[in-house]
Amino acid sequence: MYQTFFGLKESPFNGNPDPRYLYLTKQIQESLASLMYGIQARKGFITLTGEVGTGKTTLVNRLLDWLHQYKARTAYIFNSRLNTSDLLDFILAEFEIPCASRTKSQQLLRLNHWLLERYRMRETAVLIIDEAQNLSNSVLEEIRLLTNLETSTEKLLQIVLSGQPELEEKLKLPELRQLRQRITLRCKTSLLSIEETHAYVAERLRIAGANGTPIFSPEAIDLAHTYAHGIPRVINLLCEHALISAYTEQQRPVQPAAVSEAAREFQLDEIAPIAPPRDTTMEEAAEGSETFLHNAGEALSRFHIGSPEDTPARKQK
Repeated sequence: MYQTFFGLKESPFNGNPDPRYLYLTKQIQESLASLMYGIQARKGFITLTGEVGTGKTTLVNRLLDWLHQYKARTAYIFNSRLNTSDLLDFILAEFEIPCASRTKSQQLLRLNHWLLERYRMRETAVLIIDEAQNLSNSVLEEIRLLTNLETSTEKLLQIVLSGQPELEEKLKLPELRQLRQRITLRCKTSLLSIEETHAYVAERLRIAGANGTPIFSPEAIDLAHTYAHGIPRVINLLCEHALISAYTEQQRPVQPAAVSEAAREFQLDEIAPIAPPRDTTMEEAAEGSETFLHNAGEALSRFHIGSPEDTPARKQK
């Protein structure tokens, strides 16, 4: 559709967490380096936190790509609405560990045996849990107990908990202090500055095949940053719809009016896509921000024109 008009090979602003499109701000570079270091050094527990839509899942997918090259064994759990019995089932299934017994003790013994085998073979086993702010306290405590699977010198299982800022708040609870004390590295994603937004848009256009001819006016990108408050996922949403609008009008480069039209369509001129100040409850803040971005992502995917094979699998083994 608009790709040919703008000289692109693919859609640069699709809503999928494609690791090819991870824009390495200083913050993201530091977080990725810390995640890699923590896993290689067998530090045990690592957290990755950031506001909704700031690229945590894309960063995790880049980490999974690296782990695949590093020959690590990975278990990636993205459904955090589970109970303590579900947890072990998911972990064994993701690691592809056969276990005929359904009893917890036997499952733990099987997991421990498998981890020791990986350790003897100098392989690293990594458990990554996305949307970890939704985990119940009992499940978080169960995850903490998994770090007891260790040798006298090293942890057998490396665990990454990725979630929204509410995860940090939850970990401050007195009943989770043992887990909090075991976290060795804390990584973060953050909102983009206006300079980073310009570079972010340019980089995504470059990866999508742009030849250097201006596609967005500087003013249009400035406006996208203002409406999106620096949230990459919302910037993608605005830029995608602005490209469609500009193509319809046969206008090049994209002008601020096209961005404003997209912002009005998603009520960004009325409701900010970030959590409100802390005078509301955490649950209300998370629900409002997450619901908006989920709906926006669905709308973006409906307008995406491209081949399904462009998007790599999220799961790497």
